[in-house]
Amino acid sequence: MLIKNTNIAGVKVVTARVNEDHRGSFSRSFCMQEFQDFFKNREITQINLSQTNNIGTVRGIHFQYPPKSEMKIVRCIIGRIWDVVVDVRRNSTTFLKWYAEELTAENNKMMVIPEGVAHGFQVLEKAQLLYMHTNYYDPKFEGALRYDDPKLNIEWPLKVTNISDRDSQNAFLNDSFDGIQV
Repeated sequence: MLIKNTNIAGVKVVTARVNEDHRGSFSRSFCMQEFQDFFKNREITQINLSQTNNIGTVRGIHFQYPPKSEMKIVRCIIGRIWDVVVDVRRNSTTFLKWYAEELTAENNKMMVIPEGVAHGFQVLEKAQLLYMHTNYYDPKFEGALRYDDPKLNIEWPLKVTNISDRDSQNAFLNDSFDGIQV
């Protein structure tokens, strides 16, 4: 696997190497041996599948507060998405900065998102995502950012055409938001 750092500490883009022949192809989605430098003592506790049908839909931008903070590995297995992460870690040099990467079924990229980094995406083509999590989801510890928050100024590639009621009702960030301690 090819592992690339991003401008946000701990966020990695991993490109799986694909072996192809006349029968088809094979690639890894996870390899502890290759991930050990940044995975440390974490374990996968949950694997989820997400499907979104409508182009322009934005899902997220979500994170978990401690003690339920989690590392996520996200891979697009069908279609195309614009995958976005936002650093919400208190005292981080990239606090409230964002990074995005196009993930597709064809490019075999996945995003590794550490604790304290929020995640969301926009659907560019009907998509299915595979999520691997290092902690169990608990709605009491969920945090969220607005996709259109002017403090974040995220550049979505398409007009946002669909967003959940819950995500559209998140408050804009104010000056009192000082992030989370992870």
